Amino acid sequence: MPYITWNSASPTTAAQASVTTGTAIKTMLQLATPATRQIQVLEWGFTIDDTAGADGVVELLQTDVAATVTQHVNAGVPNLDPNGTNTLLTLGTSATGYTATAEGSTTAARVFDAVALSATTSESPYTYIRQFMPDTRPIIAVSRFLRVRATTPTTGVDMRCWVIFNEVG
Repeated sequence: MPYITWNSASPTTAAQASVTTGTAIKTMLQLATPATRQIQVLEWGFTIDDTAGADGVVELLQTDVAATVTQHVNAGVPNLDPNGTNTLLTLGTSATGYTATAEGSTTAARVFDAVALSATTSESPYTYIRQFMPDTRPIIAVSRFLRVRATTPTTGVDMRCWVIFNEVG
């Protein structure tokens, strides 16, 4: 069963919110696998304001250490099947959530995708979507963290990002 999650609370009466990036690495979205379950990434992507002033980067990677994030709730990680079950991801401020306030000290990482942002594109917004082919879909190990991180030249750049995944194992 596929799930989707965004780097904001699940929208209700208001539209999907964007989150401002930072000039240092900032985790925009983090998914924490429990000790009993892996996840497989099917798709990820983002929409970001034009990054004026210098180039930036957005990356999708697995880390061994959690960032401190705004905690997601089950409604923020919906199953794409309306009859499906809630996610088994670990929820919490050091687990699944968005908008990191502290990055933690990663000692091991696996990078699955990295997108360079050009300051000369004059595109606003810039949108990126990647669907992984079945044999190249990243699998996030148990008790690890999948992160979408961004580095931009200014702090006023707004970003929306998402990950679509299956729970496996």
